[in-house]
Amino acid sequence: MVLVLNRPRVLNTLNREMIRLLGRALEAALAADDVSLVVICGAGDRGFCAGGDLKELTGAVQAGAVHLADQFFQDEYALDLMIHQCPKPVVVLAHGITMGGGLGLAAGADLVVATEATRMAMPETRIGFFPDVGGTGWLFAKCPRGYPEYLALTGYELLGAECVRLHLATHLVDSVRLPKLREALQNCAGELPADKPGAVEKLEQVLAPFTRQDIPPNPELDAWVAERFAGKASLGEIMAALKQCSLELTLCEDVRRRLGERSPTALAITLQLLRANAGRPLPEVFHREALAAHFMITHPDYLEGIRARIIDKDDQPRWQPDTIEKLGTLAGGF
Repeated sequence: MVLVLNRPRVLNTLNREMIRLLGRALEAALAADDVSLVVICGAGDRGFCAGGDLKELTGAVQAGAVHLADQFFQDEYALDLMIHQCPKPVVVLAHGITMGGGLGLAAGADLVVATEATRMAMPETRIGFFPDVGGTGWLFAKCPRGYPEYLALTGYELLGAECVRLHLATHLVDSVRLPKLREALQNCAGELPADKPGAVEKLEQVLAPFTRQDIPPNPELDAWVAERFAGKASLGEIMAALKQCSLELTLCEDVRRRLGERSPTALAITLQLLRANAGRPLPEVFHREALAAHFMITHPDYLEGIRARIIDKDDQPRWQPDTIEKLGTLAGGF
């Protein structure tokens, strides 16, 4: 079964209707004896999924209907968890922009295909939110040391092969070969073994002729990220580590600038969740993130971040508080 995210004009962003439809379709696929494979892809050439529909979410918050935004997150997280726990193999074709909620859909798939045009990121702290969709848990299961914190806090954008290098995608395929790959997946679906591990192994064999192997390593960046971000207990400790740069001065200054542009509250929530959710069961991760999502959408930084980055686009958000140094103890019970 092929599930197509079909809102190409808005980069296939997820609204509640699409989430419900995807959930129903996935449930139907699981119940159907003649469906042995689920492929999820996005309509259009620009992106798989750019995340959640911010217009729908902010509209609910502005109208005082926070419960509708809460329900959005609950439905989205339930869909993501269903993909993680799916007893049948799931393949995601993550061509183009794959961010936020798009990564949430891809994270639970058994195989994730990136192309040279794939752009993966979790940029939520820039708009006064945090990387959710289970990311504060599964980033630790996928990425090298330090990268969960680095990607979640800075919103660093991965391009093409880098998505595979950091294990947010499993295969790199040239976009011109995607139609043939989809055809190959469709042709093999009826021949997959009944057991999921056997089916995934067979799918690996189908993907092999299409897959590029030229994934360049970047040991210098890996070492830098691990040293500056892994295991740090607080934002202050991370900022202090970035101030101690010598050889990587330009990189450190750039990352400090990126962090300085983001909501201090969102950064603190992000690090708090990363520390709480590392290695925890996914249902627990999603539960804690749902509590944090409610906290953030009712915090002034959320609507202010949307205003500054998306609506007015003046890039001058007035965060409350406006610096990391002014952060007090966060309340929220998560």
